[in-house]
Amino acid sequence: MTSEGAHTFTKYGWLVCLWVLTVSFQYGYHTSALNQLQAVLTCKIADPTAPMYYGLPTCIPMSDATFSVVTSIYTFGGFFGSLSANIVMDRYGRKGASRLSAALTAAGSAVFGLSSSVGPLILGRFLVGLAAGLGICLCPIYLSEIAPAKIKGNLGVLTQLAIVIGIMFTQGLGFGLATPRQWRLVLFISSGISIFQYFISPLVVESPSYLNRKGLVDQEKLATRRLWGEIHRVSRTDPEERDNEEPLLSDGDSATERLSTGRQPAITIPQLFASTELRQPLLTIIAAMTSQQISGINAVLYYSNDILSKSLPELASYVSLAITIVNFFMTFPPIFLIERVGRKQLIQLSVACALLSHLAVGYGLNSGLVTLSSIAITTFVMSFAFGLGPIPFVIIPEVAPPHAVSAISSVGLSLNWSSNFVIGLIFLPLRNFLANGDPMKEGRIFYLFAVALFSSTFWFSKLYRG
Repeated sequence: MTSEGAHTFTKYGWLVCLWVLTVSFQYGYHTSALNQLQAVLTCKIADPTAPMYYGLPTCIPMSDATFSVVTSIYTFGGFFGSLSANIVMDRYGRKGASRLSAALTAAGSAVFGLSSSVGPLILGRFLVGLAAGLGICLCPIYLSEIAPAKIKGNLGVLTQLAIVIGIMFTQGLGFGLATPRQWRLVLFISSGISIFQYFISPLVVESPSYLNRKGLVDQEKLATRRLWGEIHRVSRTDPEERDNEEPLLSDGDSATERLSTGRQPAITIPQLFASTELRQPLLTIIAAMTSQQISGINAVLYYSNDILSKSLPELASYVSLAITIVNFFMTFPPIFLIERVGRKQLIQLSVACALLSHLAVGYGLNSGLVTLSSIAITTFVMSFAFGLGPIPFVIIPEVAPPHAVSAISSVGLSLNWSSNFVIGLIFLPLRNFLANGDPMKEGRIFYLFAVALFSSTFWFSKLYRG
């Protein structure tokens, strides 16, 4: 159900929103959890006077290659978590999937924090990755299904904001806790947050849209009353409510056509690929997720420390945190602009700024202009934050019909994880290949990113009306 007069949540509704966003916060948290812990975790910074602390070693010796495996296993877990998300969400509901994500995060963080060898580190990291993959699929859908119609787009941006807050929070913790005796606290804090989330879950309502599809009308009415208040006269899946909405996809895919499928059984991923009717929404999300990762955001963030530390050598340890803070503040504008400017226009502006930034980074590196490269990397992160970052998550529940939203989300986010892994894997070898051993040609790879981003965004714009 929805409300003609409900423009926002009740106080309880906002608390549910915060509860849901915890899974996205944990995704960001563990994306950067090991960044500032690497030196103390791998014994590069060690305390010879106290090799053990509370019965656990103060560090775990490992090579850079081994640490890379520990770090990247998070991506593998994320891929499989996203791939199975549609099954979990449709079988156990949005709330049940959130509970499972919280349980996996709590267990994985605890295993990692209690590890004394590489094996448990990998297991803990994989479990956290599973939770993140599941959580990043369900959070945009859950938020969209509990949000009042008037603020649905604004609320969708909060997924990306929660991710950025998680990254910033864990980087901040790293400054104080990246010591041989305290680094494990970073993992235990995450575990404690998820344990709290899990045990307060009985107080949280299920998605009204999910309850409607299951035919649980009484529970749906109770959920909408608690989320939005007393005014709830029109069904969320009633065609009359959305007759006048602008279709988001081209080729005549109208909102009423999509909503008429509201109580159809949820489809599986094989059924999704076999359906011609769902091909366009599927391709739209694939194009959006491809554009997000092919922008090179993770490669740029990886490379930023090296570039910026050359111009700010005394402040190198603060570079990552500074970029994250910029990312944090630039995630706020789309919260207010998304409904006024529009999804498509916002992402096109974001891409245009990102393309100019890529060209500037490439030119700066090839010309030895470190300051230009530094400024351009900052503007790229800003450009990503207000469009390419949040919009792909926002549009998933908007372009997908209710019975296919879980499957399309799983496919899109699985592609996101795999693209992230591939780009991270090939970035340095490809940069060196294009530079042909010349440090003054390392900027060429950013020209390649610009071409790839332009191509994927052009494809996306052809599919998505906005």
